Amino acid sequence: MKVTFFGTTTLLFDDGADQVLFDAHFTRPSLPRYIFGSASTDEATAGALLDAHHVDRLRAIFISHSHHDHVMDAPFVANRTGATLYGSSSALNVARGGGVGENKLVAFRGGETFAVGGYEVTVLPSLHSRPTILNNDLGMTIDAPLKQPARLRSYREGGLFDFLVKAREVTALIRPSFNYVEGQLDGVRADVLFLGIAGLAKADEATEARFFAETVEKVGPRLVIPLHWDNFFSPLGRPARGMPRLVEKTELAFFRLVKYCEAHDIDCLVQLPRTSVEI
Repeated sequence: MKVTFFGTTTLLFDDGADQVLFDAHFTRPSLPRYIFGSASTDEATAGALLDAHHVDRLRAIFISHSHHDHVMDAPFVANRTGATLYGSSSALNVARGGGVGENKLVAFRGGETFAVGGYEVTVLPSLHSRPTILNNDLGMTIDAPLKQPARLRSYREGGLFDFLVKAREVTALIRPSFNYVEGQLDGVRADVLFLGIAGLAKADEATEARFFAETVEKVGPRLVIPLHWDNFFSPLGRPARGMPRLVEKTELAFFRLVKYCEAHDIDCLVQLPRTSVEI
């Protein structure tokens, strides 16, 4: 199974026959635009990346939540590829605003399992990381089609979800955010854990220990790959950078994750945006 990372939490799974995309963010508008302006999908950039990575067999797009850095480019990708988009009511309203047809939209609320080609994707209700000055809309929804150009703050969270992906001989859990639902992962096992770490560096020792206990320890992966560590205000055409230091000290978050994995004999891999790995 090949997995390509496009930054933040955007992951392309490719089993050689079918492709599934988790989240869709390629445009990455600047921080000043986030605060003061509005934006539309950079179709040239998104299209070039889809072409470069041979996204020509895409069957589905699963959206973890409807903040702009997870859903903004999903309508363009769905329309370009013909893929079906799966998401919350808020994510589907982003798709509707982008002209995606109703026959290509599937709503979920958590607990569902979908068969897509050779994949089995289970949707797990989850929690966003703690609010910050940049995302203080947790629990708010998008209640009408959201058309571009749109203010980036109009992309309200709309609920957050994890994805348990089973394909061929591999099981992967995608957890996009630094948070957990206590006991949610009891009995869940995965070979690979894609783990959101934005917020780990600022966590106290007790919070860090509980987070790892409710995620890595319960899932028992052989490999952990961190997500949501890169600066999603920096274009994918530039070298990858960690999150702005006002928000997170990425090198410290990496160190804490690596230290935990080392102590528990688990492989840990930092995957750069625009690269692929075999899992």
